[in-house]
Amino acid sequence: MIHLTEIENLEAPELDVFARLTEAQLLNRFEPKKGMFIAESPKVIQRALDAGCRPVSILVERGHMNAEACAAIERCGDIPVYTAPLPELTKLTGFQLTRGMLCAMYRPAPRSVEEVTAGARRVAVLEDVMNPTNVGAIFRSAAALGMDAVLLTPACTDPLYRRSARVSMGTVFQVPWTYLEKDWIPQLQTLGFETAAMALREDTLSITDPRLHQVEKLAVVLGTEGDGLAEDTIARCDYTVKIPMYHGVDSLNVAAASAVAFWELSK
Repeated sequence: MIHLTEIENLEAPELDVFARLTEAQLLNRFEPKKGMFIAESPKVIQRALDAGCRPVSILVERGHMNAEACAAIERCGDIPVYTAPLPELTKLTGFQLTRGMLCAMYRPAPRSVEEVTAGARRVAVLEDVMNPTNVGAIFRSAAALGMDAVLLTPACTDPLYRRSARVSMGTVFQVPWTYLEKDWIPQLQTLGFETAAMALREDTLSITDPRLHQVEKLAVVLGTEGDGLAEDTIARCDYTVKIPMYHGVDSLNVAAASAVAFWELSK
């Protein structure tokens, strides 16, 4: 039986994790084992649980206590479950809950690049992609379109940020991922990957070029919003690849470009 605790004081310290700690504070770089993240919506929470993440506490709108929410709560075991009407929860968190539910969870242990890429044929590399929505959308495309792993440079947004995980529909817990070293191209070369920089240039291969499909282990490299990949990154990659554009359109959003690239290059 689910036991709900009605919130009587929005300033209660046990609610700090949902209301007064920033995502950077939750990350807790100084004590990684105590680091946490917020999973939003029953589906994301279920996928985090499937991945072995340990829940700490739950915040739920009573009006959203449907079968899906109850199933997620029951899987979390004996942890505090706080509830209040939607206006109060919105006042507490500063935003309207998606599907009426948040769960604070401990972060999973970080994984090495070697572990994440073991057996992988196609991986995505995100260079300095900082928008949480884009990161989440790229993960969703990676899961749906055959990428074996996602690798991020140190400046990328954390895939476990609430918005990233929600936009990904929880696929950040399904697709293996980790952070690369600062000088990451030699790291991938050592693991046997050839690199394909996605960039709009005249001296590039079309994304449909059969040579790309013949590469045994390929890393598809996507750049930051606006500026794209760094010039040095493009110069050091094995291939520069473009998605042909029409009607005078000069580029796609990085999340949209990732879907096209993953679809074609994972064949």
